[in-house]
Amino acid sequence: MRNIEKIIDEINVLKPIPKVAHRVLELIDDPKSSAADLAEVVIYDQSLTANVLRICNSPYYGLPRKVDSVQQAIAYLGMGKIAEIVLMKMGADYLKAEHKGYDLREGDLWLHAVSSAVIAREICELKNTPSSQLIFTAALLKDIGKVILHRYVGEMFEDIFRLVEEERITFREAEKKVIGIDHAELGAKVAKKWQFSAKMIHIIGNHHLNGSWSEDDIETAVVYLADTVCMMMGIGVGCDGLAYRFHNRVIKTLEISDTDLQGIMAGFGQRLGDVEQLVGVC
Repeated sequence: MRNIEKIIDEINVLKPIPKVAHRVLELIDDPKSSAADLAEVVIYDQSLTANVLRICNSPYYGLPRKVDSVQQAIAYLGMGKIAEIVLMKMGADYLKAEHKGYDLREGDLWLHAVSSAVIAREICELKNTPSSQLIFTAALLKDIGKVILHRYVGEMFEDIFRLVEEERITFREAEKKVIGIDHAELGAKVAKKWQFSAKMIHIIGNHHLNGSWSEDDIETAVVYLADTVCMMMGIGVGCDGLAYRFHNRVIKTLEISDTDLQGIMAGFGQRLGDVEQLVGVC
């Protein structure tokens, strides 16, 4: 078992989350905020403005005309979508790299993150689920713990996978036994360091439904299901693959039918190429 304190200390090495991302999240959560408030935050960050416009003008959004200002982008896409773009740009800075310990090539973890977030949004729209912005962000950042933990997983992979096979436990449970902490737990500590909301910290820490999930916790259930759909479709899957349990009661809790699930997977499969392009632009 590794020195857990040493691993946790590596959180301090991560680049702090930009203040503008915190401000964007605050505005989206504030029902009194306006499009002008959001534009005011974004336009004073030249790099962010350039990235927002580049992403808005990508084929993924298919806007009828080229936009050349943040105000235009908000008018076309709405505050929620612009907030998502800001958060995707932030996420790319942490998740785009190669993560060898999980056998994830450059861009794999990022593709999985964006795909999970997009699918989570689609589930929210299908079931008219509140807190869709919170769910999108949590789905996008749920695997942030892997950014740190992949080095230790790589060193101890044989021990971890032996436990998965011999004890029939999940990859996350094996991480915990061998290393002393798993990627979800470490991700929650990163989220706490970044001063995310208590709910966001909870979702990231429990996105594999590791024992503490209750059926009234809809947000975590949606993030879990989106993550599971991505794994089932083989999107950005590393060495942990499908070594996780499927919790059928999530389907019942969310009232997702087989037809709903098949429709989500088929629809996303058709759009995967567009999402891959979006990931490349971010």
